[in-house]
Amino acid sequence: MATASTTNDDLEHLEPSLRNVLDQKSLKWVFVGGKGGVGKTTCSSGLAIQLSKVRDTVLIISTDPAHNISDAFDQKFSKVPTRINGFTNLYAMEIDPNLGFSELPEEYFDGSQDMMSVGKAMVQELMSAFPGIDEAMSYAEVMRLVGSMNFSVVVFDTAPTGHTLRLLSFPAVVEKGLGKLLRLKNQVTPFFTQMAGLVGLQDMNSDEMTKKLEDMLPIIRQVNEQFRNPDQTTFVCVCIAEFLSLYETERLVQELAKCSIDTHNIVVNQLLFLPKGEKPCRMCAARHRIQSKYLDQINDLYEDFHITKLPLLDHEVRGTEQVTEFSKLFFEPQSVD
Repeated sequence: MATASTTNDDLEHLEPSLRNVLDQKSLKWVFVGGKGGVGKTTCSSGLAIQLSKVRDTVLIISTDPAHNISDAFDQKFSKVPTRINGFTNLYAMEIDPNLGFSELPEEYFDGSQDMMSVGKAMVQELMSAFPGIDEAMSYAEVMRLVGSMNFSVVVFDTAPTGHTLRLLSFPAVVEKGLGKLLRLKNQVTPFFTQMAGLVGLQDMNSDEMTKKLEDMLPIIRQVNEQFRNPDQTTFVCVCIAEFLSLYETERLVQELAKCSIDTHNIVVNQLLFLPKGEKPCRMCAARHRIQSKYLDQINDLYEDFHITKLPLLDHEVRGTEQVTEFSKLFFEPQSVD
């Protein structure tokens, strides 16, 4: 958003494209989100492809339970980063933020099988005492995995707005929850020791479990700080030129501001550009008038944003080749007459 020192000349020269995201080499986390059905997955996939041209390694993560990036790239992805066919430095993975610790791949947990299963069960029971912390811890563990792989930039293809706002609050939720757990450490440790004796696991060291929590806390704090650092994190809002989508976008922008998360890009998708010299049909002319009205409102509301306008296409965007072609439109300013 524009600061008080932003001048009218600065606003007039804001390029109507996503080139600023590629040029900002310090970015570590790029979120792409908005109302359902506006083309978030296509935009995030295209952005990831363009970023792969200027960064060493790029990961796109789908946090939408629908997992449309598999359809976008016409390739099956899982909970583990997988290289996308046709690229050497672009990877994808799909996670469901609604699922908890039990749904994480087994390789995320260290130690023997017995210890691992008991540890997961106990952690899950303990997590149930903190509402919402289970899925937040699942997310935290994925963030730890992603962080350890040292991707240059991570693009999030997020679920519709409500889930996205909860996702962005997870680092704070985890930090608060882990802080509570660690403060209760002295009371919890004897309980674990006693339970281990009852089930015949006298060798189980409860300190190992608390150490895992302690090791995770600084990682979560780091992610929390990075999410609120405009040099490292930005949110790209995708919408269409209709009332409900505009309303949802404004709600999203306001909530992001409350969370201190940077956003200065709006992508307006599925715009109907009328061919010059041709008389449009009645339906096309009506849709064009509606879109022009809301596009004017978007320009007024977000004068301090980069507003990228994308056309309504006459075909589906599916497969790496088509997504790559679509992504070129991010850098070709369009105007609605």
